Amino acid sequence: MSRRRNPGTPRGRPACAPVFAALGDETRLRLVRRLCGGEPLSISELSRGSRLTRQAITKHLRVLENARLVRGARRGRRMLFHFAPGPVADARGYLEGVSVQWDQALARLRSFVEPKTALSH
Repeated sequence: MSRRRNPGTPRGRPACAPVFAALGDETRLRLVRRLCGGEPLSISELSRGSRLTRQAITKHLRVLENARLVRGARRGRRMLFHFAPGPVADARGYLEGVSVQWDQALARLRSFVEPKTALSH
């Protein structure tokens, strides 16, 4: 069985760590959810209905851009942002690899801890 691994960065930190850090904030999660609708949105549209200022929204969008979760494109005088799903897929792959490692470790522990049973036929 082949095992998928994410080698991470040279310092041993997973390459998707910025994604986890960016999504670790409730406001940024809400912004990503709004942008997942498929329609690019401006800062004004993203701040509508929120108690946050446009400057605060902009700050959160920069964090999301640095994690490659959103991309901004200028259209006329407006900057429109859209969701970029690639980094989420990478993070999911990383988590699947961690899950496989935990499953294997638990299976080894179980075989060590549980008593051996004889086959009774």
